[in-house]
Amino acid sequence: MAAQNDQLDSSFNDLDYLSGFGNSLESEAIAGALPRGQNSPLLCPYGLYAEQISGTSFTAPRKLNHRSWMYRIKPSVTHEPFAPRSPSHGKLVSEFNDSNSVTTPTQLRWRPVDIPDRPTDFIDGLFTVCGAGSSFLRHGYAIHMYTANKSMENCALCNADGDFLIVPQKGRLWITTECGKLHVSPGEIAVLPQGFRFSVEMPDGPSRGYVAEIFGTHFQLPDLGPIGANGLAASRDFLVPKAWFEDGMRPGYTIVQKYGGELFTAKQDFSPFNVVAWHGNYAPYKYDLSKFCPYNTVLVDHSDPSINTVLTAPTDKPGVALLDFVIFPPRWLVAEHTFRPPYYHRNCMSEFMGLIYGGYEAKADGFLPGGASLHSCMTPHGPDTKTYEVCLLLKASKPHKITNTMAFMFESCLMPRICLWALNSPFRDHDYYQCWIGLKSHFKLEDAAVQNAQI
Repeated sequence: MAAQNDQLDSSFNDLDYLSGFGNSLESEAIAGALPRGQNSPLLCPYGLYAEQISGTSFTAPRKLNHRSWMYRIKPSVTHEPFAPRSPSHGKLVSEFNDSNSVTTPTQLRWRPVDIPDRPTDFIDGLFTVCGAGSSFLRHGYAIHMYTANKSMENCALCNADGDFLIVPQKGRLWITTECGKLHVSPGEIAVLPQGFRFSVEMPDGPSRGYVAEIFGTHFQLPDLGPIGANGLAASRDFLVPKAWFEDGMRPGYTIVQKYGGELFTAKQDFSPFNVVAWHGNYAPYKYDLSKFCPYNTVLVDHSDPSINTVLTAPTDKPGVALLDFVIFPPRWLVAEHTFRPPYYHRNCMSEFMGLIYGGYEAKADGFLPGGASLHSCMTPHGPDTKTYEVCLLLKASKPHKITNTMAFMFESCLMPRICLWALNSPFRDHDYYQCWIGLKSHFKLEDAAVQNAQI
């Protein structure tokens, strides 16, 4: 078993990638498999089929246009008709309304969801927590979580609704895509754009994580503004798979299509991972969060969390995101005569938070790795009582480094609706509000009078 694990670890670490965010790339598993001078010749090298995948409309502005060409052994259209998956999944939502979700302004928190005992793969372990909008209308988002313990077998998932941003919290993921393989560990993320077929293996067995899904747009790097040309997530640290393919017959292979939040299946007799070469700027990718270059205040006050945005999915309104992915990584706190934890806040945006490992600086207790919280539009939130009191007691003035932590936030301008199974989950912390009840008044009228007299 030890030798087998060493072999798995070696395979995991030896995988090679292309690099760059949004770049136009090309990759060949066999030299000469890419046509030269055109995309769709009458006869492709090695007798391959040319197939384009478009992530935007043909006429989208060039700087926003996403498409790739694949050269595959058989085209993806070669399958039987789709039929509703049986049994149905029942816990995936892509059109949020009062028939499948509810609203509440209450602060919500969940403990880590148990990983099931029965064999469960990524598809069956995926469930929606909250979201807003509609994949049918191409505007909105969904936030999911997954708990699973087995690899997908003889099947692949295709998400026709939107892009997946996967945040593993426990257990590595080996993701095979039509462009090649991605090996993703906790502390890394993977983005699987709309339409790509993929399969998830779980080499460590029990696995848990978070998934953000966006409808009608794609993730971008945030503009840096006055920061300048460098900082935050560097383009070159985003890794894209190199071409990899498998050939041969695969009787009964199942394509699972997520379409309108429902799952459909179709049979074919070959693997969808038969792409020998590809080129373009539309492809899955991964990113190591430890490579993020954070920025912070160096004199007074606490920076807004937007300073730690890794990826953003913008709306048509400047500066307003359909969904931001923000992290709270290890970093130095140096602000003088400042309350250093995050400030108390009411926000026109809605904030879903998760914790990959360690603790979170604003919550001394109760917010655990694998857990989650949701603070919706204009719902008050902030540090718990213990965090506030300890901060006042310590009166921190020396530089302090936060270590062994990786929290994150999905933030959206849309007000989320919460799925009933999440609201009624046995893992919901119904006493969450208690973490603020102990906050007491520190107001001293005599101090105010003295200050006024000095003025």
